[in-house]
Amino acid sequence: MNENVRNMNVTVLSDNWYTLNKVDFEYLNKDNEWEKQSREAYDRGNGAVVLLYNNLQKTIILTRQFRMPTYLNKNNDGMMIEACAGLLDENDPTTAILKEIEEETGYKVDKATKIFESYMSPGSVTEILHFFIAEYSKKQKVSEGGGAADETENIEVLEYQFEEAINLMKTGAIKDAKTIMLLQYAQINLVDLGK
Repeated sequence: MNENVRNMNVTVLSDNWYTLNKVDFEYLNKDNEWEKQSREAYDRGNGAVVLLYNNLQKTIILTRQFRMPTYLNKNNDGMMIEACAGLLDENDPTTAILKEIEEETGYKVDKATKIFESYMSPGSVTEILHFFIAEYSKKQKVSEGGGAADETENIEVLEYQFEEAINLMKTGAIKDAKTIMLLQYAQINLVDLGK
């Protein structure tokens, strides 16, 4: 634990959807003085995200869905183009992402390779996101996807040529951080995809 943090007091502000905590604590600053601080932290659990790609076709699978927080912050229609993702719930990251792939995209893939993990918004959200890549082929399509019916998901499955997706990122049509990170990873590491 961090020796520069003491006297933590956590108060639950909301547990309606996920948990919003207020944390009061003391932090030992660079002047060697204890200062009182207060922060809010949103705990929604950890998640996983995957870039599905097909090297032969030079394509990737993404999704589009309505995201209320973006709608509240000047995204005119609230729609976001994203890589397939979801919460871990009680699963390990690999099991969770394979489940999400089938639920959201309709593809049943056997293997996903973890490439890294990241805190996505460390100033306010506790979540660690596990990043994966996975190859897909047409023969692995087992349903239309669209998300789990009991989770009120209305997900549209999109297939793009890889270069088209890169252009959507460059023009700002793709603004989702996790998706941008995966596309840039693919540009650097999956060189056959862009050729």
